[in-house]
Amino acid sequence: MSPVFVNILIVIATFVGMECVAWLAHKYLMHGLFWFLHHDHHQRDDGDFFEKNDFFFLIFATPGILCLLLGVQNDFNALFWIGTGITLYGMAYFLVHDVFIHQRFKIFRNTESFYLKAIRRAHKVHHKHLGKHEGECFGMLWVSFKYFREAKASLDKQKQGAKTQMRA
Repeated sequence: MSPVFVNILIVIATFVGMECVAWLAHKYLMHGLFWFLHHDHHQRDDGDFFEKNDFFFLIFATPGILCLLLGVQNDFNALFWIGTGITLYGMAYFLVHDVFIHQRFKIFRNTESFYLKAIRRAHKVHHKHLGKHEGECFGMLWVSFKYFREAKASLDKQKQGAKTQMRA
């Protein structure tokens, strides 16, 4: 197997694995031991751009940075590619969670993607629960199939309504 292929597999496996890490960290750390940092993300009562929850960016970026650094220092070994996967997941998390879902930057507002609609809906359900140990939907890129089914049905209904309007 070529080294390039192996490195690509390491990046992909790390990226996918990070969704599991994010789910576990969100459920058991953010809604557990570190609730004092995460609670303002669920109970926003000010207009501040930054939240205490934003400290998790630094916490979760650290392993990626360390892996990149150690990997570069050791001739781009597997640690570099693991760090790349962690960093790419962090970028995806930022774009999906902060930009798309929470609209911290007013772009990517509308979508016709059932996948993105499902993720947004699951996250809204998660935010309905304001308590430390309440809720569901702790994932970011992968959520329960029921949200995918609901989003697909909603889009199909919209499309059917548009076709009906065009005929009238």
